[in-house]
Amino acid sequence: MPAVTARKPAPAVLLDRVSKRYGAGPNAVAALTDTSLTVPVGEFLSIMGPSGCGKSTLLNLIAGLDTPDSGSVIVAGSDLAQLSDNARSALRLHHIGFIFQSFNLFPTFTVQENVAWPLEFLGVRFREARARAEASLAQLAVDPTTYGRRPAELSGGEQQRVAIARALVTAPTLLLADEPTGNLDSRTGQTILDLLRVLNLERHLTVIMVTHSTLAATYGHRTVELQDGHIIREMTAGGEASRVVPLRP
Repeated sequence: MPAVTARKPAPAVLLDRVSKRYGAGPNAVAALTDTSLTVPVGEFLSIMGPSGCGKSTLLNLIAGLDTPDSGSVIVAGSDLAQLSDNARSALRLHHIGFIFQSFNLFPTFTVQENVAWPLEFLGVRFREARARAEASLAQLAVDPTTYGRRPAELSGGEQQRVAIARALVTAPTLLLADEPTGNLDSRTGQTILDLLRVLNLERHLTVIMVTHSTLAATYGHRTVELQDGHIIREMTAGGEASRVVPLRP
């Protein structure tokens, strides 16, 4: 009998020659140009580069919050361009968690309500949503005495833990983090990075993190550097360059 060849699993994220411009005419700005990137399932990928280089645009395209002008973005096996708005929303809800630098918690919601909120769109009943929110908060070591507080009553580190708990409460397969330690002191930021590493290792959760910090980037298995909308370098965790792309004139 012929040998059975194991099928290589599909990547968590695949960008194929993606370009994105904002504006029109001579004032148009190229955020990404002919960018290709493959992110295997379970990888912790760090994305670095100066402000305006296309990092946040890249995350927004992967999340389906924006659409490319050309090229394809494939997430969890689905080409986002082929999905309706409702289907893209469903994909985000079921497969993608998003962590923001500014936390983006609802100021009038309690901690527990903030975390339970995404479950409403999954049709989860109130009692179960509350229990799942508490379980997610407990996994992030959020003090139970804070569950009834509003975000303004929490420290920055506590707010970011709550934001991560909210991102994880729907059990996503992909976690996108946009400068998750940017508003935190170095000690608290390191704690958040340690949490992301544990989530990646223990849950086999694919993590894509945008950061300005060289230290934060070392938490990833691989670092991609962007400049002027191009990937100019990829480095493995050991510091070896896996791809170096010369700058275009």
